[in-house]
Amino acid sequence: MTFVDTHAHIYLEEFEKDLDDIMEISAEKSVERIYMPNIDSTSIDSMMEVEHRFQEQTFAMMGLHPCSVKKGFEKELYIVEEWLGKRQFSGVGEIGSDLYWDKTFWAEQQEALRIQLGWATDYKIPAIIHCRESIEETIEIVEAVNSADLKGIFHCFTGTLDQAEKIIALGFKIGIGGVSTFKNGGLDKIIPDLSLDDLVLETDSPYLAPVPFRGKRNDPSNIPLIAERLCSLKSSSMEEVADKTTSLANSLFNYDA
Repeated sequence: MTFVDTHAHIYLEEFEKDLDDIMEISAEKSVERIYMPNIDSTSIDSMMEVEHRFQEQTFAMMGLHPCSVKKGFEKELYIVEEWLGKRQFSGVGEIGSDLYWDKTFWAEQQEALRIQLGWATDYKIPAIIHCRESIEETIEIVEAVNSADLKGIFHCFTGTLDQAEKIIALGFKIGIGGVSTFKNGGLDKIIPDLSLDDLVLETDSPYLAPVPFRGKRNDPSNIPLIAERLCSLKSSSMEEVADKTTSLANSLFNYDA
């Protein structure tokens, strides 16, 4: 029984002092692979360093986070494009839109998302999509550019059942993380109506730690807690949840186990 964390920022400074321990504990808890979405040009070096140190466990992605889309974002996109042409990445991410923090650059966020979705299509690798307070708007953007070669994950899903069904109809998967364990997270009303064939596990480390660690630093070793929550909501065994979510992640990221 193995697990995959499809979304973790373990290269951030929050992990500088004990990353070796975190990786060891995660492996002991059967979290065998961890996919790391990029943020912007300032995070690339640290992400690459972690991937180099833990080559069997960690896999880098390349993208520009919507909260890093500011004036002059084209320079950031050029760096992403350049890196995508240099080597193979597991996905294009973290990309998307965010209307929670700042709406100033909404038009620029939309443009950056469309461009990066195009790269995911061209390279035939998954797009890892962030859509905080902007799920419906992001779905519409993906619908407008969708093709048979575009796939990916709507990460940290907190939307409605209707929105989940739209995402799945587009050929995308739903990223389930710590919010699923929150008392008022709302996913207890959504997940029972979704198929395990459309769900992948994630932590979004160091953010959104699951209960009973809510409010503390999150890390990939908490993936089994999220899996346990899926077991409860889907009336499934841990073996089934592990097998289906891991198989789906392997297929999505073209991982040859």
